[in-house]
Amino acid sequence: MSLNKKILVFTATYNEADNIDDLVNSVMKQNFKPDLLIIDDSSPDGTSEKILFMQKELKNLFLIKRNEKLGLDSAHKEAYNYALKNNYDYLITMDADLSHDPNELINFVNNLHNYQVVIGSRYTVGGKCLMKGKRLILSKYGNLFIKSFFKFDCNEFTTSYRGFNLKKLGNFNLNQVKTKGYSFFMGTIHEIFIRGFSAKEIPIIFKDRTKGNSKIPRIEIFRTLKNLFILKFKKKIN
Repeated sequence: MSLNKKILVFTATYNEADNIDDLVNSVMKQNFKPDLLIIDDSSPDGTSEKILFMQKELKNLFLIKRNEKLGLDSAHKEAYNYALKNNYDYLITMDADLSHDPNELINFVNNLHNYQVVIGSRYTVGGKCLMKGKRLILSKYGNLFIKSFFKFDCNEFTTSYRGFNLKKLGNFNLNQVKTKGYSFFMGTIHEIFIRGFSAKEIPIIFKDRTKGNSKIPRIEIFRTLKNLFILKFKKKIN
């Protein structure tokens, strides 16, 4: 286990006041003592106010509050550049709604010693997705479709639970990913593979949120399909 590494855990928030206390406390109790960065897009429900209150006791909790809702892709890019600027060894990204179990963070840390990128996968051996109904069908078969379309040796393209070994990724930067919205996560995996980096899938258990509301608009399905063809075309011409 890489206890001597400087590790940043990141999550983006918008209206996660019901979940943020549990998330922060769960991350902070991890034995490898990570820093936690939260980028909040001016949540009207008081998410950032809760974080500011917790900062009084937690010196390794950091908040960037943005003036408007700028989106997940830009938040992840900002976090990546924050990690580079502050000389972190590892960056681990995750959702704020407790669908990603913070107790699995140690598995990312252990694997990042050997791999450039670690992908938390619901659809690899040992992984599990606890969503139900249409959301489960769209997620499971959507990832299967993306895999067959790109022909990459990867089972999980749409989760944000990922780790980056910043010292082994050379000149890679999330700013190179041009897809926006929730397609950004698929675009990141595409960029990683076409640039020849090594990625390790590790099993995770994805829990459906119990508090707050999902923020994935239905139009994202069509945006993802459009971006699939854009990325496929880009791969052919590069």
